[in-house]
Amino acid sequence: MFLPIIGLEIHIQLKTKSKMFCGCDNSGENQPPNTTVCPVCMGFPGALPVINKQAVEWTILMGMVLNGEIAKFSKFDRKNYFYPDLPKGYQISQYDFPFVKNGYLIISDSDSDKRIRLNRIHLEEDAAKLLHSQNKKYSLIDFNRSGTPLMEIVTEPDFRTPQDAKNFLQELRLIARYQNISDADMEKGHLRCDANISLIPSKELKNNEIDAAKFLNKLYPKTEIKNLNSFKAVERALEYEIKRQTKLWKQGEISKEQTTRGWDENKEITIEQRTKEEAHDYRYFPEPDLPPLYIEEKTLKKIRLQLRELPQQKRIRFIKEYGFTIDEVKILTENRALSYYTEQVISELKEWFFSFDKIKEKQKEKKWRENREKMHKLTASWLINKLTKHLSEAKIKIPTCLSGIDQTFWKEQSLKISPENFAEFLCLIYKNKINQTNGQKVLEEMFRTGSDPSDIIKEQKLEQMSDESELENLAKKIIKNNPKVVNEYKNGKENAMQFLIGQIMKESKGKANPQIVIEILKKKL
Repeated sequence: MFLPIIGLEIHIQLKTKSKMFCGCDNSGENQPPNTTVCPVCMGFPGALPVINKQAVEWTILMGMVLNGEIAKFSKFDRKNYFYPDLPKGYQISQYDFPFVKNGYLIISDSDSDKRIRLNRIHLEEDAAKLLHSQNKKYSLIDFNRSGTPLMEIVTEPDFRTPQDAKNFLQELRLIARYQNISDADMEKGHLRCDANISLIPSKELKNNEIDAAKFLNKLYPKTEIKNLNSFKAVERALEYEIKRQTKLWKQGEISKEQTTRGWDENKEITIEQRTKEEAHDYRYFPEPDLPPLYIEEKTLKKIRLQLRELPQQKRIRFIKEYGFTIDEVKILTENRALSYYTEQVISELKEWFFSFDKIKEKQKEKKWRENREKMHKLTASWLINKLTKHLSEAKIKIPTCLSGIDQTFWKEQSLKISPENFAEFLCLIYKNKINQTNGQKVLEEMFRTGSDPSDIIKEQKLEQMSDESELENLAKKIIKNNPKVVNEYKNGKENAMQFLIGQIMKESKGKANPQIVIEILKKKL
């Protein structure tokens, strides 16, 4: 038996307005190749870099979020290596004085919470992008990405399963999005990951496997896996590497040196690329064109004010305040914009709840407490099962706005349904003004046009029929026209009732209140 020892090196592109060391536009991925460039990010001789203040502050912000120790002193270094995407022959990075040391992130699964320690967080510049031809006879270089602020997060080797590594990355992506420092799309290269893995034979483990791994004098040479551009790729690559290394151990062919392997997505295997470089191979030395940085307490106080609620904090609050289930919370907080939209809808519910009935002011609070949990459940159900489906099919997103939301804002954005209109719609459903079937028709029209739900109901005559005398006449007609089905029901065939209900719904064009219809039918039969 062997225990996997896994660590991650994660690069996150920061979405600052300008690049790391120059004033070039940092949205180069959306621009024609080699158009957002200058002598600094192209590596021209004599071009001098200038530090991007926002990138430094966001790196420190991430350090605070991840419980790290923020450095009082930091500096940039030159990391020397040659590659076609690095024309000046070195990368400006950080070596011995990163902005953040240590820290941790707690990830949860169905069994327990796991504390993943961090080694460091530092800041550097991204390289250019190589575009290889299909026949691999030539490559093209796009320098738009060159110089993009790149935050690197290095974990300790605390992962024991590929699933844990995947969960960590997904939570880290969510944190970056919640803090609004990166879009963190792996598919677009905003978030990139290299995974390091080695194995330890079970016989070398002592009482606690994690402590044993932590305090071993020497871990076995690790393999670094590159080209991981999705969470699924990280998980599959690590699973493959565990099998490959286990086979080597059993054959007595233990690796004697650190190696780098690439992940082949099509073949789902890792392929050896080269031996792994050590720090001395890069010949680090302090960047002579940039001053060292001294980080004052007043700067840290200013950065702390930028901290936003974390995904885990929001999950706990959603369960506590709104009574959502764990599964509901996972979906509603997985997307930052959806989580804000959810809260904005809920904030509008109470007022709309009382808009359809005349209730004395002193009775309102009691009435709301009696119905609040059901309203919240209804909200979660329609958001998760209906609205997100429309968003996915239309391939549009919910706009994120933290404050000052009004009707005009939402109608100008991709999603045309304002939180206020969605809350009104939910209350119409809850108050039985429309049934579930017609509710879906109303939602589709709201999604398409952004119109008020009450206006749509009035225009399309979709208001639910709840008048008992009217529904009783319908029931009499259906019972009279279907004597065979009525006899089947009386002889114990329960499905016959569903047929009769369906006929009444058809006759009423979907507007009959199904609860009242069932009561009338049972009474008549």
